[in-house]
Amino acid sequence: MRLKPKILTRFLMRRFFYGVGLVMLVVCGIIMAVTFVERLPSNPTAMAAFIDSWRRLLEYFPMFLPMAIFMGTLLASYNLTKSSENIIIASAGLSPFQIARPSLIGATIIGIFATTIINPYSVDLNSKDITPDHLVLIDDEIWLRESSDNGFLTMNAKNMHKSGNILLFDDATIYVQNTNFKLEQRVQADTVKLSDAGLSASKATTWDNKGVPSRTDWHMDTLLTPQTVLDRYLQPDQISFWELPHFIKKMQEIGVPVRGHLVQFWTLLFLPLTLVSMATLGVAFSQTRQRRNYSFGIKFGIGILTCFAVYFLINMFNALGATGVFPPILAIVAPPLIIIAAAGVFITTFDTI
Repeated sequence: MRLKPKILTRFLMRRFFYGVGLVMLVVCGIIMAVTFVERLPSNPTAMAAFIDSWRRLLEYFPMFLPMAIFMGTLLASYNLTKSSENIIIASAGLSPFQIARPSLIGATIIGIFATTIINPYSVDLNSKDITPDHLVLIDDEIWLRESSDNGFLTMNAKNMHKSGNILLFDDATIYVQNTNFKLEQRVQADTVKLSDAGLSASKATTWDNKGVPSRTDWHMDTLLTPQTVLDRYLQPDQISFWELPHFIKKMQEIGVPVRGHLVQFWTLLFLPLTLVSMATLGVAFSQTRQRRNYSFGIKFGIGILTCFAVYFLINMFNALGATGVFPPILAIVAPPLIIIAAAGVFITTFDTI
């Protein structure tokens, strides 16, 4: 009897998604439980803590997704071996690469979905509650600087959060200088608001160029807006995949370093390739000559150690790309290609019959 390719592909892909889904359910459940307990004391209600935990889960999602793909592939292969279904599939004349094709297609679909849907959703959800953790800080403080034809403005703040379309800076100090860098005014306030209309503060203490203090409501027109501040100071992983190309082009035009943003863009763009490499690695680990007493526990343990080694390799290449040692695209593409090549050689040389 000859198996129909479409039926067999759907069957193997269903097994792959079942294995990956089971692993994702366990990992997500553990992360949600841990973060919920951790966030519960700092939130007024349990629902607020749950929402905060959901946001954290989405932030961690790209970190554990490759490992989930690997473990899901290994689990699916183990179930096929345990039920002797892989013997029937192999007896139909399919090579290991043909058997692995549905898993690779499934990994590609998950990668595309994670890049185009989950990443924008996560960024949009987290952008509603911007904190200093999302910003690139200097000495753990927020520094903003603006230069114009009228002079210079420098602001230092200890904390920042977002309220609607307004940014609020806590414990802020503002220095206003003329074109000759002479200090003309110093402003200190508990809270400074930045909106499209400029900077403002209620009951601020101001010092003029003679050092005379006064307490008044303060306002100043500025080129700074909440969006320009977020665009310039947000970390690369706080920008949506769809917005990154335009953002990188805009930052390059004004001379802002964007190497980290390029690494983030190429990471998201080639995430399907990374997941395909982890699925290929899972297929390589699932190769066995044993039809019974399949040592899943040993292979699973070795696979976890290999995942950590692969994770270190990917992070090392990302760091080399972010520091300029490697071109960003090479730093992102090289690790999955190395993994695919090594796993492919192992699958080719392994006699499964």
